[in-house]
Amino acid sequence: MLPKIETSTKKLEDYQHIINKKQFEEIKVLANDLKGLKVAMVNATPRGGGVAEILRSLVPLMKGVGLKAEWYTIPPQDDFFKVTKEMHNALQGKNYDFPFSHRKKYLRHMERTAKLMQDMKPDVWVINDPQPAGVIQLLGNFHPSICHIHIDLSAPNEEVWDFISGYLEMYDAIVVSSKDFVKPEIKDKAVVFPPAIDPLLSKNVPLDLNSAKRILQEFGLNPNRPLISQVARFDPWKDPLNVLQSYKIAKKKIPGLQLALLGFFEAQDDPEGAKVLKVVQQAVGKDPDVFLCADLNLLGKIKIDDFVNAVQVVSKVILQKSIREGFGMSVTEAMWKKKPVIGGKASGIMMQIRNRENGFIASSPAKTAERIVELIENPGLSAKIGQEAHLTVKSNFLMPRLLRDYLKLLKKTANGNRKDINFQARKNLMNTLACY
Repeated sequence: MLPKIETSTKKLEDYQHIINKKQFEEIKVLANDLKGLKVAMVNATPRGGGVAEILRSLVPLMKGVGLKAEWYTIPPQDDFFKVTKEMHNALQGKNYDFPFSHRKKYLRHMERTAKLMQDMKPDVWVINDPQPAGVIQLLGNFHPSICHIHIDLSAPNEEVWDFISGYLEMYDAIVVSSKDFVKPEIKDKAVVFPPAIDPLLSKNVPLDLNSAKRILQEFGLNPNRPLISQVARFDPWKDPLNVLQSYKIAKKKIPGLQLALLGFFEAQDDPEGAKVLKVVQQAVGKDPDVFLCADLNLLGKIKIDDFVNAVQVVSKVILQKSIREGFGMSVTEAMWKKKPVIGGKASGIMMQIRNRENGFIASSPAKTAERIVELIENPGLSAKIGQEAHLTVKSNFLMPRLLRDYLKLLKKTANGNRKDINFQARKNLMNTLACY
């Protein structure tokens, strides 16, 4: 059996004061038809990154409405995660030759993973992202099965996409976050619904400003001077150097400006972070007003969610300057806290932000800096944007809505909505395995 992540149970009633009555009743009706359904959620890592955070709340909620949902991870392996990180980057558009040796490493780990899964018998499999997606070719009768791809597929590397899409075509349904990510190969099986945040996580529960300021003061930030921040992995796609440059330009007009870049190293499947952090550290130099935080040990007794919450609460403006983004949950978190967000021109961000209505979209550092200054110097505009941002999240991007969408899909999939298997993909795999 795969490594199992222990989860609690969350009651839908706990969200009743946040969501509307219609959604609450709809979820109850859907769940009643699925009581006792065994659902196995599988992803790459138990912590770090948006997928793990989603499953941390979604699985307990599924259990709370009567499903027998469980969360599993694939066995960790460093050389495999190095390959899948390259594949992840390539699927988001990075150049990558995808050597045969990397394909072999991927497939070997899929073999090991499949052996751990062969005696597991859920009613529905839900496989998250490319890391475990290839197991479908190595397990007989792997149905009903859903693959949920959380990354930005707007302009994938063709070679890696050809490799992964062969697996995806074998699933009964493929979930993506945006219609921009629906490629021709998966069009017939694609289901579009975005991720969501859990408003009851400590990171998203309201924190009063004075408490937040006290937390930040312990770490050397001056709570009485304006702060801007980005909460994201140290990853080239998050473009931290763009953020840093934007801060430097804005600081010319707001001399007391501070910047916090938070990208804690939690995810086992991201071996690239340390290299990116080093580049950012060199670019920051000795600027005392830039706070970089990647090491969890620096937090001491403060929980990571509480620290992130405090940074977002104190920040005058929050940035998410991603070049590619499957969704961007840190954007949603900030909008939920009524903060004005300046995002990059990535599909996953633009599905959340309507420019100048509930946030801003800006690509260049100069334009980003202009918006930073505008928002800090105009508290009325900031408050107006923040309130509209909060309402957007409340209507569209909270965890019960994601639960509802999953229940609809599970009902459809569990009722035998099975598509033809791509036997050519299976044949291609056998040819590759023969070359080991």
